[in-house]
Amino acid sequence: MLAVIKTGGKQYTVAEDQTIRLGKLLAKPGEIVTFPVMLLGGESPSIGTPTVSGALVAAEVVTHTRGETIVVFKKRRRKNSRRRRGHRQDFTVVRITEILTDGKQPSKETKPRAQKAKAAKAPKAEGEEKPDAEAKAKKPKGKAHKAPKAKSKKK
Repeated sequence: MLAVIKTGGKQYTVAEDQTIRLGKLLAKPGEIVTFPVMLLGGESPSIGTPTVSGALVAAEVVTHTRGETIVVFKKRRRKNSRRRRGHRQDFTVVRITEILTDGKQPSKETKPRAQKAKAAKAPKAEGEEKPDAEAKAKKPKGKAHKAPKAKSKKK
């Protein structure tokens, strides 16, 4: 099921278990926040005026982060006047946990995410051992310095 939510003056299309980056919210990581629904999609779509009554989207705050640096450069020509400032926008990363309809309230606990199964390491055979440190040739770090070439004398 899809839903369109509005927060921070912007609208976002969301689905369950989706992670999105929103404008900064006043909530701590791990808290559950809710958003009003403007449009519900799926088998029977419904459009709100301005919101769909009884519908909510619940999300878990994952972390607070900052965006890339935007350089603001102002120059006034012929006056030897320039100003360079940087700006980083604050964001909140949230994971959509539930899309609720019919006036239901979100669960207070966060649902655990499905963990991806890690591949098990195969045990080493008895004959295989780590190579000795002496056997390995160490490469020098950084650039190798070359000796200067000898100048040839012309007669």
